Amino acid sequence: MTAAGIARLAGVGRAAVSNWRRRHADFPQPVGGTETSPTFYLGDVERWLRHQGKIAEVPLRERVWQHLAGHPAGAVTALRYAGSVLLLVRDRPTAWLELAELSDADLAGALPTALEEALADRLGEAHAVPVPTTAELAVSAALVRGSAELASARGAASAYEFLLGRHLDANPRQYSLTPPAAAELMAALGRGAADGRGPQTVLDPACGTGSLLSAAGPSGSVAGLSVLGQEADADLAALTALRLALHSDARVRVHAGDSLRADAFAGLAVDTVLCHPPFNERNWGHEELAYDPRWEYGFPARTESELAWVQHALARLREGGTAVLLMPPAVASRRSGRRIRADLLRRGALRAVIALPAGAAPPYGIPLHLWVLRRPGARTSPTPHLLLVDTADLAPAGREKLPWQAVTSAVLEAWQDFERSGTVEEKPGQRRSLPVIDLLDDDVDLAPARHLPPPVSSGSGADLAAVHDRLTTALGRAAELAPAVPAGSADGARWPATTVGELARAGALVMRAGGPGSASGPDAPPVLTDYDVKAGLAPSGVLPEGPEEAPVLVEAGDVVLPVLGDVTVARVIDEATAGAALGRGLFLLRPDPAAIDPWFLAGFLRGTANQRQASSYASTATRLDVRRLQVPRLPLADQRRYGDRFRALADFEEALRVTERLGTSLIQGLYDGLTDGSVRPD
Repeated sequence: MTAAGIARLAGVGRAAVSNWRRRHADFPQPVGGTETSPTFYLGDVERWLRHQGKIAEVPLRERVWQHLAGHPAGAVTALRYAGSVLLLVRDRPTAWLELAELSDADLAGALPTALEEALADRLGEAHAVPVPTTAELAVSAALVRGSAELASARGAASAYEFLLGRHLDANPRQYSLTPPAAAELMAALGRGAADGRGPQTVLDPACGTGSLLSAAGPSGSVAGLSVLGQEADADLAALTALRLALHSDARVRVHAGDSLRADAFAGLAVDTVLCHPPFNERNWGHEELAYDPRWEYGFPARTESELAWVQHALARLREGGTAVLLMPPAVASRRSGRRIRADLLRRGALRAVIALPAGAAPPYGIPLHLWVLRRPGARTSPTPHLLLVDTADLAPAGREKLPWQAVTSAVLEAWQDFERSGTVEEKPGQRRSLPVIDLLDDDVDLAPARHLPPPVSSGSGADLAAVHDRLTTALGRAAELAPAVPAGSADGARWPATTVGELARAGALVMRAGGPGSASGPDAPPVLTDYDVKAGLAPSGVLPEGPEEAPVLVEAGDVVLPVLGDVTVARVIDEATAGAALGRGLFLLRPDPAAIDPWFLAGFLRGTANQRQASSYASTATRLDVRRLQVPRLPLADQRRYGDRFRALADFEEALRVTERLGTSLIQGLYDGLTDGSVRPD
């Protein structure tokens, strides 16, 4: 296990582990890794932590994870072993109990046959999960038995989700994930294919980690449902097959391979296709697939890989089946794809283009689109309409969490109305259905925002008058709070000074760094981000979903500083903000109120010269070394005099922020009102 794993076990930061290695001669010696990233033996670390009183017992899930992460064959292979065993435990519990009674050597010899039978029964004979050999299992006894024990404690599916989720979190750049809420929305749109025809079949030809197919097949027994997937990465295909098999009782078939070049489901007609294809692929098979029969709507250009996936999805649908694809917004308007878009419209294959808010799915910086398609058949309208929906107005301000419930409701309401009648009631700025003939111009631009009437202006006279009154009041308040500037000394003051680091060593304050934390329930605290601190806003971040890890919670009277970037900010936490989690890039100082006044501390920490001398420039980014910040040595009564002055400055600063926000709102409202006619120039 690595130092990061030790820190996770003990519930401390990595810096604490480094300190233990330096200060304790009996700390376990590395058994591998490199000089800068050593690895340690789990048993040695556990014994040392228990001897030092830092843990009572390593939690079972952490023990299993460490066996998996440190497996000699690699974490991905170990995750495949664990998933195969969990499937055996889930589907054949009696057989596992008999195997568990064997010695490790006998278990390694008997387990491959049992796993092959369980995998073939659940995933078909030609499944994507290689069965581990006796030799491979000989070094995996602890992982195998630990995984089964974890399944008995929390269920096989939950155990696998924990291990897979931890692996994905540890390797974020290796995988392109579809967020659960986006997957649920796509699955809900795709269920329009469930028209009473009997058992349903859902296909994802680029299934990745299986998020879309998991959303299509809810947990539990799903009569007659088949989920089919194909993934170019063989290792990921195996992990996804296990995930889907453990997720529900639906029939699961997952194959490894490139769907465009080597379609594992050629000739099959399915009810629904859900797909989050790779974006902007140049090497998708343009040369070798020039005469492929799937290009029914036109041969895609080399730069239009997404339109190749669109036509692949349509080719795999039965007549009247539905496909939902997550697409980059450029596909709706690139000139190189206009002929294919036009043919999709003429033949009634493209039914809806839905613009999601930025942040809905990776890449998070752009507002992605959902394309809803229908395989043309006898019921296709001779004069079809296209549904256009734009949910950009639902994008949150700052770094608040995306309101997925509102997004989902808006999209599904529009789609269901459109499905019933072929058109929808127009809502300016939100939704509209247009006859296809109106879109067949030279560009065939399908971006929803370009075809929706502008939303009703928020710049009505009454609203703007109210903003004006609030701004006038705020300006008066700011004028009242504007501080008088007393006479000063040309030489400045020369106080005896100490540093934050020295105060921490003396016990006058506690230092904590913002860092990892996670939650899995609705009661997770909001996260105070560096953006919130710099802008003077309420906590707007959210903890990532996953195994719960206790975050650092702020308390009233704490002083919080950003440590990255060229800023001079120090915020005193009030009662309204207390209880929020401390985000990354922030440092917390918790002064002893009997020794240090928090406003005095925050005020002197904000000094430009103080922050400049405590900053480092080892890279392109400025980083603040909080321990080097200086504070005068003053009696508590004098600290409070300064603290009152600093508090007044903070009140004035907040009043200026309010006037800025109101002024910006009034200006934009007047621009909008004058340009859309709701406000007249006289």
